[in-house]
Parts: sequence; C-alpha cells; structure tokens
Amino acid sequence: MTSLSIRTALDRARWVQAADWLAVGVALTLPWSTSATAIFIVLWLIAVLPTLDVPAIRRELATAAGFLPVLLWVLAAVGMLWADVTLAERLGGLGKFHRLLVIPILLLHFRRSENGIWVVYGFFVSTLALLLVSWGLAVIPGLPWRGRALGVPTKDYIFQSANFLLCAFALLGYVGEAARAQQWRPALGLLAVAILFFANIFFVVTSRTALLVAPALLLLLGWREFRWKGLVGAALLACIVGVTIWFGSPYLRGRLMTSVAELRAYRVKDAPNSTGLHLEFLRKSLIFVETAPIIGHGTGSIPEQFRNAAVGHDSASSERAENPHNQIFAVAIQLGLVGAVVLLAMWIAHFLLFLRGAGLPAWIGMIVVAQNVVSSLFNSHLFDFTSGWLYVFGVGVAGGMVLRERDSASIRAARPSRVS
Repeated sequence: MTSLSIRTALDRARWVQAADWLAVGVALTLPWSTSATAIFIVLWLIAVLPTLDVPAIRRELATAAGFLPVLLWVLAAVGMLWADVTLAERLGGLGKFHRLLVIPILLLHFRRSENGIWVVYGFFVSTLALLLVSWGLAVIPGLPWRGRALGVPTKDYIFQSANFLLCAFALLGYVGEAARAQQWRPALGLLAVAILFFANIFFVVTSRTALLVAPALLLLLGWREFRWKGLVGAALLACIVGVTIWFGSPYLRGRLMTSVAELRAYRVKDAPNSTGLHLEFLRKSLIFVETAPIIGHGTGSIPEQFRNAAVGHDSASSERAENPHNQIFAVAIQLGLVGAVVLLAMWIAHFLLFLRGAGLPAWIGMIVVAQNVVSSLFNSHLFDFTSGWLYVFGVGVAGGMVLRERDSASIRAARPSRVS
C-alpha cells in the first residue's frame, strides 16, 4: 500500500468517526431543539459525503429499504410537472420529501460503523433528561420557568409523547432480553424507568395519537416475545391496564371525554374544534384523491386544494390546512395512488428489514416503523421536521446496525467452508 493510499484511508477513517459523533449530536438535540438538530444534520452530511463510494451506494439502492425512499422522492420531483400551483409551492412540497434521501446514506454508514449504538444511547439519555424535566414541571409548582405547557419543557406534547413511548417500549424489549439472560437487577431497573415514561404519558400529558399507538406497540411486543400466546396476553394486558388507568387517571379520562364531546359537537353543529377539524380534513382529502386518483394533483398542491375547498363555506368546512393530518392522504393528494403504494411499500420494506433481524437494534427499528405507521393515520409525521427526522435516523441507524450484524453473521458462516 502506497503512502498516498494510506493517507487517503486515514482521512476517510477520520471523516467516518466525525460522522459517527455528529449523528450522536443529532440524537442528543432532536428531543430538545429544532435549530440545533438542523445544524448537526448539515454537519453530518458534510462529514459523511467524503466517505461514500459508488459500489456501496449501489448496494444500498439495490435493496427495497434503501431504494423505495429514493423512489418516493423521485415521484415527488416528477410530480412538480403537473402541479397547478406556484413554483415556490412546488419546491416547498418537494422539500418535505428531501429527508427521505438520507435513509440509504444512513443505512450505508452505520452498516460499516461500530458506533451506531452510541446514537441510540444519545437519544435515550436526552429523552430521559426530558422526562425528568417534564416530571419536575408537573410536580414542582413554584418553578419560575414553566416550559411550553404543564409537563412539556420544549417542542410539543405530541412529539414528547412519541419519544417517551419509543423509549419505554425499547426498554421493555431490553428487559425481555435481560430476563432471558437472568440478569434480574438490570431488568428491574430498566422496567422501573419504562414505568416512569408510561406514567408521564398517562398521568401528566399525552396526545390522543399516543393512546392509539401504545396498544399497537404492546401487541407487537407480545408477538415478538411469545408469538400468538404473547399477542393474546398483550391484548388482555392492554384491557386490564386500560381499565385501571381509566379509573386512576382523571387527566386521561378528561382528555378522552373532551374528544368525545368535540366529536358530538362537530356532528350536531359542525363546530370547528380539534376533533371535528381532523374529520373534516380527512373528508376533504378523500374528495381530493377521488378527483385525481392515479397521479394526484402534483407536488405542493395540498394548500391550494384546501383553499379551493374552503371557498363558499362556513364553520368547520371553511377551515384551511397545510396538510390533511394523514400521511397516506398527504402523499396521495399530491402523487395519487401511485405515490401512496410506494409509501406503503417503503413502510413494509423497512418493517421487514427489522422483522428479519434480532436483538435490540431490530426491536428499536420495528417500533420506530410501527409507531410512524399508526401515528401517520392521524398526522403527516414524515413531513414534520422532528417526527420526520426521528423516523429517518431511527430507521437509518437501527437498520445499518441490523445489516452490519447480518454481514458479520454471513462472514462467520462462510469461514468453515473456506477452511475445508
């Protein structure tokens, strides 16, 4: 090896290491700050680009998990051609798809890096700090700083609840592995932390989306641990816990009763409340898709469709929106059923990537995908900055770790045949 090639290898190793720690920076800042997260993402891209090579990129794009996010972006880029809106709105619509291009790069990078677990640790430590601050705001009334709302230090309660759910179920997965290894002290300690996360969600502040995601993740956990028996057990546990929390948490009970009252007011009076507006947006979105079912109205067309639908109406029907609060409709309005099929295929490909894996990274990836799929029935989370990047880095980092373990297993399996 020449001195030039040695120097090139050392330079690449430095860039790889820098990219690892900048990804940790993304994980640390994501629960707290949008601007800091954006800065770390840009720095990470600057650091990782010099380390990329064409064969490795081709390898990732040859897989469904790496190719389908890029295909969805390509469809959005082409969809600008038939959108009947301004160029600024078309570019704004395409901008929501840009982060999908980072998924194959993350898969590539953490497939070769040994430091993916530190990104996971960074996110957990940062979210744990957020949990402690949230509890402090809830139980210490005399604090001069009250955060954004009761129990919400930063950002919003929807993203906070999503983070807490991810960490709680990730811990439960680790508890299962520790219990099987008869490591009872770590298992009990992590179970206690998971309960703190759940208690914050059910007794301090939560989103309605989190209340729907939690049972889905519990069923997924039961299936992962004990297959059909675990699925049935998880369903029974969900019922028991649900009834217990209903009677034990006045906050949660009031939250659900408010939603029911809003739904009744919307049906009777067409009142523009939160629950009613969600239903109104979904109703209109279905009409938008029906008028352009195959290729949609074009990239960036969602605000224009809602503006046109609001003309001549009053009450809830006159409300305008930038998104339909449903990820499938957010894609289908712009790119039709073609785009929606690619979106669903991407979710399936990412879930299968983790379903075939083993260990904690595979479990983390599964719950990231499952949470995004369920929550996207009520939100356009892939198009939101924080939730969108949480999905991209969650799938990319955990997926790269799973692929790295799979490559290592293949090498280990091939060694005996070489000796013989």
